[in-house]
Amino acid sequence: MPKQKTHKGVKKRFRITATGKVKHRRAGTSHLQVRLTAKRKRKLRGTGVLAESDEHRIHDALGKYSY
Repeated sequence: MPKQKTHKGVKKRFRITATGKVKHRRAGTSHLQVRLTAKRKRKLRGTGVLAESDEHRIHDALGKYSY
């Protein structure tokens, strides 16, 4: 059987924490922020944690890698 390949797009966008949660960069932070309110920009700072219902898909796509 062939080996399970890591999904490179997922590898670049998500990271697994030590407890198994999935961290990700928030959407809408790269450009065009003039239209956003200060409150919205403040809320988009840092990283977000993915919902538990979607975690299994990321774990499967990453294979054995956590970065």
